[in-house]
Amino acid sequence: MAAPMTYSFLDVNAAIVGPGGGFNLGSGSGAAEEGISVEPTGEIDAMLIGADGTPMHSLRADKSGKVTVRLLKTSPMNALLSTMLAFQRTGGATHGQNTISIAQRVSGDAITCQLCAFARVPNLAYAKDGDVISWEFNAGIIDIALGAGVQA
Repeated sequence: MAAPMTYSFLDVNAAIVGPGGGFNLGSGSGAAEEGISVEPTGEIDAMLIGADGTPMHSLRADKSGKVTVRLLKTSPMNALLSTMLAFQRTGGATHGQNTISIAQRVSGDAITCQLCAFARVPNLAYAKDGDVISWEFNAGIIDIALGAGVQA
């Protein structure tokens, strides 16, 4: 009998590489409970129905999306991302050139997000308790390969 798989953020390796830096965003980065999310934005298919009811599918090449990295306010990665953002805002040559990679080794998932740009400066709050800093990126190309899992 195969052992059941277990998920843990401890097995998530994630990194950003681009003009002005390259560093860890996965386990060990000070990630918040909400972690990292990848949201494709484009539709894969567009369907039209003809006057006689015949369907026509159009396969779209759009692989764009949004990546959100959520870090605890105390994570040192916030300072690195802030510096990277400031550098990339100096001109068009440094904008939109980041690659974000995410892998979850137990499940075998591998996600590569290319041509990523900082979408905006994160919201900040100073309150009774520390906050979560959400870094949003627009990704030009997202390739997702979900694994079948590693069996022990």
